[in-house]
Formats: sequence, C-alpha cells, structure tokens
Amino acid sequence: MGIEFRGSYTVTVTPFTPGGEKIDYEALKRFLDWQIECGVPGVIILGTTGEFLTLTDDERNDYVEATVKHVNGRMHVLVGAMNAYTPRAAAYAKMAEDLGADGLMILPPYYYTPTEEEIFGYYKAICAATKLPIMLYNNPFTSNVDMSAKLVARLTGAFEQVQYIKEASTDVGRVFDVIKESNGGMKVFAGERIVESFLLGAIGYVDPFGNYIPRATQKLWNLLEAGRIEDAKKIQRHITKIEHTIAEGHPTYGHQCYSKALAALAGYPVGDVRAPLTTFASLGEEGKERLAVLAGVMKELDQLLVDLDKNAAA
Repeated sequence: MGIEFRGSYTVTVTPFTPGGEKIDYEALKRFLDWQIECGVPGVIILGTTGEFLTLTDDERNDYVEATVKHVNGRMHVLVGAMNAYTPRAAAYAKMAEDLGADGLMILPPYYYTPTEEEIFGYYKAICAATKLPIMLYNNPFTSNVDMSAKLVARLTGAFEQVQYIKEASTDVGRVFDVIKESNGGMKVFAGERIVESFLLGAIGYVDPFGNYIPRATQKLWNLLEAGRIEDAKKIQRHITKIEHTIAEGHPTYGHQCYSKALAALAGYPVGDVRAPLTTFASLGEEGKERLAVLAGVMKELDQLLVDLDKNAAA
C-alpha cells in the first residue's frame, strides 16, 4: 500500500481495429509510449472513456496484461474494475492485482440504484479480494448513484484499500466536503473543474483530455502545484472550449467518439468506438466541422504552452 498517486492521470480510450472487431495492441503501445513521453504519471484503463462495458472477460484479461507489461513500471497503471454484480467486480479487481496493476478505479454498482448499505457491502467484498489501493468513482450521471461525503468517509475509515476518489458529481464543493468528513483521510482526484477542485484540496485529476492533449493537461497540473494559478486557468479555458464544443447537442457520446478522433488528429490513431456508441464517421459534416474547430483550439494550446515556458524563463 506504499504507492502514492498524485497529478493528472489520463483515463484512456481503448484502441480498436477497424469496425471495433479487436483490440489494437500496436496502437496501444504507441499511445502508452506517447503518454510516458509527455510526463503522464499514470493511466486509468477500462473506465467510462475506455468503453469497459464492451469488452469480454478474455479481452479484459489480455488488455490489462498487455498494458502493464508494456508500461513496465514507467508510470502507474490503474484498472477500472466495476460491475453491477458484486462477485464479478471483486473478480475483476483480483485479476488486475494478479496481472500487476498498481491500483483500481471502481464505480458503485450501476443500474440498480443501490442503497448505501448495498454500496458498502459491494466495496467490502472487493476489499476482501484485493490489497490494491482503490479509487472510488463517484459519477451520478453514469451510475445513477451519488455517493455522499459521509458514505465516502465511512468507506475510507472502514477499508485500508479505499484511499482515493474521483469526484465527478456536478458539485465542486464536494471536494471540500469529502476531505472534511474523512478528516483528510480521503485523497480527492478531480473529475471536472480542475483549478477549482485543486484550490479546494484535490491532489490529482482524472483526465479524459489527456487522450489528445496530454502535454497541456500535464502542464496545467504542474502550474497548479507551482502556484501559478492564473496561468493554469489559461489552459483550463481552452479545455473548456474543447469540452463545450464536443458536448453541444451531443452529451452522451463525446468523450469516446471525439477522444478517438482527436487522438488520431494528434498523430496517435486508436480506431473508433464499439456499438452502440455513435461512430465519428456517422456524424458526417457536423463531425468534420467540429473537428476543425477543435483542431484550432489544440493549435492555440500548443502556442500557449510555448508562451508560458517563455514567460517562466524570462
């Protein structure tokens, strides 16, 4: 339990061959090397952005094994191990540990809208199956469950493995509430509102934008830790433009469909999404127009990074 997670961790896409038929392991290796080159301290695979629901158990096993083997200790690898069925989630957690993962990110059981006691029992069973550090994942939009600060504090106090949380509710003040309720025991990773979450005590960021602008998101977090808050806000404003462009009119498919298109634009093609998600090609002219806007924002970000470095050196 000696590993410490901190900073901006990319929650990664899963690369697929054309049509989503298979996992593209050559694309995966190139993508992981790029993340390492950009200074990413860790990746989180098989999260929402990674389309975890579309993988078979055999694919999951092979994908985790290939990721851990290729990274080879050069950055942390956390694995999404959530499931609506408690024994299966526990088995996924044990599988990840056996394959050499550094940690886990685990959403509460989805679909059923479980009670707090059912959520507690779920994490209890998972903690009995693994010694890996666990990052809770509070995302009411996808799980239909909003874990209260009191429940998070209870889980933190009850289980040694429960050390982190990705706080992705729409209430940025929850960062402060979780830290307060847990007496500082729970370490919070922002799921959104990066600068604001940092100022409220977050120690990291679970970062979907790292799939295509990893240098910028790493720079943002480094600026925060250096106390350069206003410079960090400049990067965040560009990220907000990206987020709004993707989400406008299409709230459900953005971070899978567009993340893959933008990774390809950045020089690291990772295929497209699996059904039932909307493929980028099916967006037609609208997709092309939005991609052109996003390409412009990414170019502006590249120049901003250069300017920030020049200002720091002056």
